[in-house]
Amino acid sequence: MSKILSQIKHANNAIAVLIDPEKTDNGPRLIATLENASTASIDFIFIGGSTVSSQAFQKTCEFIKKHSAIPLVIFPGSSQQISEKADGLLYLSLLSGRNPDYLIGHHIDSATELAEMDLEIIPTGYLLIDGGTRSSVAYVSQTTPIPRNNISIAKRTAIAGKLQGKQVLFLDAGSGAKHAVPTDMIHAIKDLGIPLIIGGGIQTVAQIKEIHSAGANIVVIGNKIEADVDFLLEIKEYRNEGMKE
Repeated sequence: MSKILSQIKHANNAIAVLIDPEKTDNGPRLIATLENASTASIDFIFIGGSTVSSQAFQKTCEFIKKHSAIPLVIFPGSSQQISEKADGLLYLSLLSGRNPDYLIGHHIDSATELAEMDLEIIPTGYLLIDGGTRSSVAYVSQTTPIPRNNISIAKRTAIAGKLQGKQVLFLDAGSGAKHAVPTDMIHAIKDLGIPLIIGGGIQTVAQIKEIHSAGANIVVIGNKIEADVDFLLEIKEYRNEGMKE
């Protein structure tokens, strides 16, 4: 089994920090984020954004690898967001939408280049869940999120992804979401026995704990840390408490 995929499958109460190259300075603030992430024993750094350019993406990947030993995983918003500097790439298919560009189009655009890279590719089913606002992903992909109260649609979509051979499922309420993915939806999909990554709308350690308890292998924190890098210190306390239990 590939290294990053193995780490995801065996992850227990793991946390990833999402870095959007459009929202960082590739300087002191990002260095502080990476240092705090290391202190907090963060398991993964995810990198990606809905509209980031290829050049900005490459520069930030290089910067992160220079200043951090935490595994770097690409969470791509387009076919241009690829780099051999990373350790792995979540090969996302937006299963919750019906836009062919995000189901297979971007994959075709990047396929030849990716096949020639020494980069671990992880087939990932991506489900956008309504988080109470129209997210950047919904706007750029021109797709409608799955209603947060419709567990049946979410689970059937997840089953379809598993049957297609997706190795990981990523449920995302979107950047700037008012509400995180509901824990009862996470519970229902966890029963499928496929690793779950949950992101979007997570603002407190209590939410992280609830989502982990519901069955998430990895919880992704993005906007909260962009607004308050010291939140990583709270996460450190949470991780330390978990080690004592």
